[in-house]
Amino acid sequence: MAITQDARMAVVTSPLGGDALVLRRMEGRDELSRPFAYELALISEDHALPLDALLGKPMGLTLQLADGSDRYFHGIAARCSQAAGNGQFASYRVSLKPWLWLLSRTSDCRIFQNKTVPDIVKQVFRDLGFSDFEDALSRSYREWEYCVQYRETSLDFISRLLEQEGIYYYFRHEQARHVLVLCDAYGAHRAAPGYASVPYFPLEDQMRERDHIYDWHLNHEVQSGSLELNDYDFQRPSARLEVRSIVSRPHSNAGHPLFDYPGEYVQSKDGEQYARNRIEAIHTQYERIHLRSNARGIGSGHLFNMTGYPRADQNREYLTVSADYQIVQESFENNTSDEPLQFDSRLDCIDASQVFRPLPLTVQPIVQGPQTAMVVGPKGEEIWTDQFGRVKVHFYWDRHDQSNENSSCWIRVSQNWAGKNWGSIQIPRIGQEVIVSFLEGDPDRPIITGRVYNAEQTVPYDLPANATQSGVKSRSSKGGTPAQFNEIRMEDKKGEEQLYIHAERNQDIVVELDETHAIGRDRSKSIGRNETVDVGANRTKKIARNERYSIGHNKTVNIGRFKVESIGMAKMTNVGLGYNRNVGMAMFSAVGLNRTDFVGKTWAISAGDKIELKVGSSQLTLTPDAIYLSAKDIHFKAQEYLHADAPSDILLNSGTAQPAPEHSGKIDPATQVGALGVVAGVLRGQGSQAPPVAQGNDKRPGAEAQDSATLRSTTPAASDTPAAVATGLGSAVDRIAAQSPSLQDDLRQLKAEGWDIEYGPAGEGTYALQEGDVSKIVIDGDLQSDPATVAQVLAHEVGHATYPYEADLSSRAAYVGGALEDEGAAVLNNIKVQREILANGGPDIGINGSAANHAAYNAAYDQFIANDNADAARQSIGRVWGSETSSVKVDGQFVNYNDYYGGWYDDNVGSE
Repeated sequence: MAITQDARMAVVTSPLGGDALVLRRMEGRDELSRPFAYELALISEDHALPLDALLGKPMGLTLQLADGSDRYFHGIAARCSQAAGNGQFASYRVSLKPWLWLLSRTSDCRIFQNKTVPDIVKQVFRDLGFSDFEDALSRSYREWEYCVQYRETSLDFISRLLEQEGIYYYFRHEQARHVLVLCDAYGAHRAAPGYASVPYFPLEDQMRERDHIYDWHLNHEVQSGSLELNDYDFQRPSARLEVRSIVSRPHSNAGHPLFDYPGEYVQSKDGEQYARNRIEAIHTQYERIHLRSNARGIGSGHLFNMTGYPRADQNREYLTVSADYQIVQESFENNTSDEPLQFDSRLDCIDASQVFRPLPLTVQPIVQGPQTAMVVGPKGEEIWTDQFGRVKVHFYWDRHDQSNENSSCWIRVSQNWAGKNWGSIQIPRIGQEVIVSFLEGDPDRPIITGRVYNAEQTVPYDLPANATQSGVKSRSSKGGTPAQFNEIRMEDKKGEEQLYIHAERNQDIVVELDETHAIGRDRSKSIGRNETVDVGANRTKKIARNERYSIGHNKTVNIGRFKVESIGMAKMTNVGLGYNRNVGMAMFSAVGLNRTDFVGKTWAISAGDKIELKVGSSQLTLTPDAIYLSAKDIHFKAQEYLHADAPSDILLNSGTAQPAPEHSGKIDPATQVGALGVVAGVLRGQGSQAPPVAQGNDKRPGAEAQDSATLRSTTPAASDTPAAVATGLGSAVDRIAAQSPSLQDDLRQLKAEGWDIEYGPAGEGTYALQEGDVSKIVIDGDLQSDPATVAQVLAHEVGHATYPYEADLSSRAAYVGGALEDEGAAVLNNIKVQREILANGGPDIGINGSAANHAAYNAAYDQFIANDNADAARQSIGRVWGSETSSVKVDGQFVNYNDYYGGWYDDNVGSE
């Protein structure tokens, strides 16, 4: 006769259906804020049930109550096993656990921001596909700015959060599901139907036919009387955040305090709630009532009133904290059907007026050491920070974020100095890799303690070649290029020591008191435009030997009072045109020995009152009305004539001779005495004039050089070898390119023709463009950190730029073939440059394109060297190149060159 569950008081429901499994025994436990576990011992007539048909699937047990209603135990089959059979029946065991237990089978590293703990817990449930939960919370909860699940199971994560917030849960079992109920107060609990009141009968009263309590134990235990917490808020560093919560008990030694730090809060009201949660959790252990019962309807989370106990104060309302069950069903093996169901439970209870809080038993994960992370921010930004210099990062373990400004909380950055409005600051920039530590190992409390370079964020100096260089080099932002930076660099190489300072635009130095410069040898100073020097008091300048000024245009000197100039030997002043001196009052000039003035044409001296020239006793005086000449001897000597002209008389008096009476000392205007001729009004003499300076024709300089600059020479004389071409792609690329003579020649030609070479946006491809007035070679910005690859791509694109390609639009095939022949020219040039660089001891820059095609490309080049047939080599390479992937995206994707050029023809010209 087949076994059946009909008329049995405990009925199993499983995915196998019907009477496939029958309960023999159940032992289990459910508890507030802990997953339940029910162990079912089952029998079956089928000795080969597939265990995987049960494993992980929902199962249930329906228990008939005394009043004929049902109580349900529902769960997930977490473990299934089979033991050796005994006679007709096979023995099976199934462990039922809640869906919540499955969270112990998944772990994650994940960041939650600006959410309350209930919101976080519900999101974890939903993200894992669970919806059988209810919110019966009565309190409001703080919003966590930043909360991290770190290398822990999802069950541990939500458990520790709930414990911290004072939230617990129980399960309500239904026939086809079990529901997790989140709660934080008495109001979330109800009495089981029919069990609002449960009587107490001693065991000896033999009242087994009625649900009752038959054993009672009361326990009191000394607990701490208060709990104090403290924390620190860097935004309010002086704020006092100490909080304290007290629970009084009427016994000795009830007031011992607890203290903990940090309390994980920055608002005192949150700290007060946490302190209250923790002391209330401790005091759920102060009084516990342990009961034994056969009341089948009572489980954890239920309220009930005990009645009939001899000690009247114990007849009160209780909250069931945990329940341990033992259910034994009649045995089929004994062929007895009248053996009653045995049900026994152990109930752990607290007074219903005592708030229940879960103890913080779940261990919080600890970050064992520092980590690295990448600084992130909004798209298009280079620096993203707040008023405290904090930044946001993407942790490499976070697989959920989008690496943007929402990836983390704002994280403080350690600086060398941090004073009140003084110190040092360097804001980590987006894309940089930083070292992140965690205060007390708490993943919720990150702090950036350093920065490191990586293969994309490379060091500012070429290493190890420049290992003796150290310093600080910045980058202009936004949109700064490698050529735009500020820098302080120290070179410590023996014999080449240097301190280098570079300001991309302005340098401002403020010295509040004194500044001293000591220079052992030479100093050079170059100023592109103007220099202004403002000295508040005195300026002293001492030059041991020579000083030389060269002023292109004008010099103006304004002196408020005196100027004293002392010259040890000679002074020379050369003035190209005019020379003008204005003296407001007196001017004195003293010459120790001789003075010579040479005036090429006219020297005019003008005085308002008098001019005096004295040499010893000789004197020449000029006044507005007369000229007086006084000397011991006065000599006039003329080579031909000496003329003295006056409108009236000329008087000549001698101290030893008197004039003749007829002359009375006068010379008649018509009288001539010797060679002296007196002509009215004019004294004339013969002068001389210097010959005019011949003016030559000055041809504009540089014209011949400009004309000849367009001529190329592939074999310049050693003394005329030009410097390496500056490509604008960085010094490392220039050094490699300099080892290819043909590439240098091509670059000079392109530069002379107005071509530009530059880096383009990262990931946007590489190309040579000649359109209208624009001629440029653009290198993909992603390649900047690899100089050899940049040199390779440059050689390829120079091959395009120098090849005289003209598009043949007569047909699609003609256009694609010509374009691929142009690619062949670029590859030929790439290989030529590669071999020249290798021959000159440089690195192997490689060949553009797929490595699988390099042999074909080299073979075509070698054939070209052998037969000098460039057309055949270009065409041979072009045919292979058609399968290569283009370096420019089409509709956001990379395609091969056949499709790339063919697609262009189809879109712009039309199919054949």
